[in-house]
Amino acid sequence: MKILVAGGTGGIGQALIAEILQEIPDAEVHATFFRSVPDINLQDDSVHWHPSDLTDAESVKKLSDLVGPVDWVINAVGMLHTLTQMPEKSITQVNPEFFLKTVEANVLPTLLLARYFMDAFKGSDSARFVALSARVGSISDNRLGGWYSYRASKAALNMILKTLSIEWQRKLPKGCVVAIHPGTVDTRLSEPFQKNVPSDKLFSPRVSAGQILHVIRRLNPDQSGQFLAFDGSVIDW
Repeated sequence: MKILVAGGTGGIGQALIAEILQEIPDAEVHATFFRSVPDINLQDDSVHWHPSDLTDAESVKKLSDLVGPVDWVINAVGMLHTLTQMPEKSITQVNPEFFLKTVEANVLPTLLLARYFMDAFKGSDSARFVALSARVGSISDNRLGGWYSYRASKAALNMILKTLSIEWQRKLPKGCVVAIHPGTVDTRLSEPFQKNVPSDKLFSPRVSAGQILHVIRRLNPDQSGQFLAFDGSVIDW
């Protein structure tokens, strides 16, 4: 089995790689990095690292050529805030540059991976295309408001995955496309917002990765097009 983890140097990405190596020891794992250098503990013969800008079409096309046929693609790339800009609490705080940067980071990697890896899945009997989303990207579940850029970007991501799942029904009927909400994970992304999270709802990256992998390993084609939580429950779009 060949697995690509996009965003392998992030908190969840690194944990996913470690979990895969432990739970699926015969897997050939490929992973991407951009600015962050891969963890030395993950630089063994089972992990093939690829520098790649996942928001750039040529970079992703080159990545697909290097990786070749694949069984799973898991996109763990995401952005909630920057050092200078936090999620908006009001429409008056919306900044066009930050909005576009958020959409670029949270939408383009999945869109481009889906485009350039379509043919790479054709020889697989267990094709899985997974992107980490967020419950706040659910339109029907939005009861608190705020976080305009992040919510909009994750809603767009979800639409891409739902639309891709319909195309896969025709072209890769044995495959499965899903969005997974990992919950609140103790990473740099969530760090500014952890104080209001109950301790039993704040997962370590490794616990989160284990939950995500558990969901992925049990996916079947009938679940393609769903938005799933870390416990396997379905979230309304």
